[in-house]
Amino acid sequence: MDAKRAMDIGFSTLLLLLLAPVIGGLVIWLLLRQGRPIFFLSERMSAPDRPFVLVKFRTMEVVENDQGVCGGDKRARITPQGRWLRRSRLDELPQLWNILKGDLSFVGPRPPLPSYVHAFPEIYADILQVKPGVTGLATLAFRQREERMLKRCRSPEETHLAYVTQCIPKKARLDRHYIRTRTLAGDMLLVFQTIGDLVRRR
Repeated sequence: MDAKRAMDIGFSTLLLLLLAPVIGGLVIWLLLRQGRPIFFLSERMSAPDRPFVLVKFRTMEVVENDQGVCGGDKRARITPQGRWLRRSRLDELPQLWNILKGDLSFVGPRPPLPSYVHAFPEIYADILQVKPGVTGLATLAFRQREERMLKRCRSPEETHLAYVTQCIPKKARLDRHYIRTRTLAGDMLLVFQTIGDLVRRR
């Protein structure tokens, strides 16, 4: 077991224990205010040939055959509770389970949808050399710009076009830089920067 995996297991176990009351409270609150399902399950890729199920708190009204990333065309489906969860990023707490299982790391490229991995095999052959993460260089550097860009999209087609022509190439450059230069100390710095970003956003 390498040092990064040991850190992932240690910290995810500790946080799951410490945050169990918070996670339990959120489950009860969402059940009372938003109803079932509590969790949003999404198939993602941890390697070009290895899918897994990403777990988050549900923040949107459920529709059948929901596909693609979240753009302005989906904003009307975000629940009031989901809006707060997204702003605070508490919707991502269940991903601690994904980290403990080994699907994710704390730091790395964000895990892509299978459709994008199949559409851009050369890009994701590079990006998925390392385990995806909950946060990372591209997440910190590009998240707000991506949100603003996709927020302007008014149809699934617009969202898809903006994501594949603008977001994927720009995030891929940042992810490739991270992969070339990553260190355990650098990962810790990105975690602390993520915490600082959350504090500023709140």
